[in-house]
Amino acid sequence: MKYVAGFLVCAIALGAAVPALAQRFGRRGPVISDPSPVNYDGQFVIVRLWYRSYPGWSYDYPDMEQNLTLILKDVSYIRAHPAGSNIFRMDDPELLKFPVAYLSEPGYWYPSESEAAGMRNYLAKGGFLIVDDFHFDNEWRVFESAMRQVLPDARIDRLDRSNPVFNSFFSIKSLDIPYPGRLGEQGLTGEFYGIHEGNDPSKRLQVVINYNMDIGDYMEHSGQGFFAVDPTNEAFKFGVNYFIYGLTH
Repeated sequence: MKYVAGFLVCAIALGAAVPALAQRFGRRGPVISDPSPVNYDGQFVIVRLWYRSYPGWSYDYPDMEQNLTLILKDVSYIRAHPAGSNIFRMDDPELLKFPVAYLSEPGYWYPSESEAAGMRNYLAKGGFLIVDDFHFDNEWRVFESAMRQVLPDARIDRLDRSNPVFNSFFSIKSLDIPYPGRLGEQGLTGEFYGIHEGNDPSKRLQVVINYNMDIGDYMEHSGQGFFAVDPTNEAFKFGVNYFIYGLTH
C-alpha cells in the first residue's frame, strides 16, 4: 500500500493533465466562463455542481478534476473521459445521466426551490453527492439549512472508518486528516458525515460530507508540492473511494 500511496502524487507530478476548460481567476481560484460540456457517451466524467452568488462552487477547478481523473485511470479500470469534466445546475435534467456529483464550498450554498427539487430528484434516482471544502460553525449552519431544503427529514450521521465508503477501493486506515495549509497546521482536522437512504445505515449512502476538510485543495495542488505528501495521498484515496462507491452503489 505504501507503493500505491506514493504513486498517487508521483503520477500527478509526472503525468500530463487532461486539457483544461475555459477559465478566469477570481479571489481564490478559477471562475469558469462558458465551459464546453463533455457529451454523454457512457464514459466516466466528473461532475461539479454550480450555485449562484458566490464563486466557491468553482474553487480547485479544473486541476482537481484533471488530477483525480488521471489517478482513477491509472489505478482502476474506470473508462474516464479524456477531454475534461462537466458543470451542471442542480435542476439540469442532464445531471441525471451522471451518477456522482461534487459540491464545493457548501457554506455559501443557498439553493432555489427548483435547485433543491432537482437535487432531491437526483439523490432519489440513485445519484451520489460528495460535499467538500467547508469549515467552522457558520458554514455548517448554511449547509445544513440548504440540505434541509433538499431532504427535509434527512438525518446527518457522523461516519466512522468502518463505513463501506472508506473501504470501497482503498482501505482507509485513519480519518484524522488535517485541513490543508495553515488551519491544519493549527490543529483543524477533518470530520466525515453522511446521509443514508431512508436514514437507514444499512442502506446506501446518498451524501458524503467532508467537514473541516478540503480534499479538493489537496488534489488540486498535488503536482506543485504545496502540501505534505502523506495527507495529499490520503486525499486522493478518499476521492477514489468516493467515486468508486458512487459508481457501484
